[in-house]
Amino acid sequence: MKNYAKVNVTEEARAELHDKLALTGAEVSINALPAGTSVPFIHSHKQNEEIYAVLSGEGYAEIDGEIIGLEAGDWLRVSPAAKRRFAASSEKAVKYICIQVKEGSLEGYTATDAII
Repeated sequence: MKNYAKVNVTEEARAELHDKLALTGAEVSINALPAGTSVPFIHSHKQNEEIYAVLSGEGYAEIDGEIIGLEAGDWLRVSPAAKRRFAASSEKAVKYICIQVKEGSLEGYTATDAII
């Protein structure tokens, strides 16, 4: 078995990478919302915090009733218990990556986890 996995993600509206890359410590999804649309539900998580990276376009996150504007280059961390929903602006589509990891599970950082 190789020590890596590679996948090419094309223009899917949503691509979840846990199966495609055999992820064991995180969930990663790539999401695209057309202008004027949103994720059709508000949700929270039991254990996983989410890290969002806006790749292109603009939109907003509704978190615990607060509206947070988002644009390309923005990063956002959301606690598991927060109720959240994402939407594109009325005039522009938005494309973003969502990374889910178990809150409090990070035991080392790049420099402390590396073996040189």
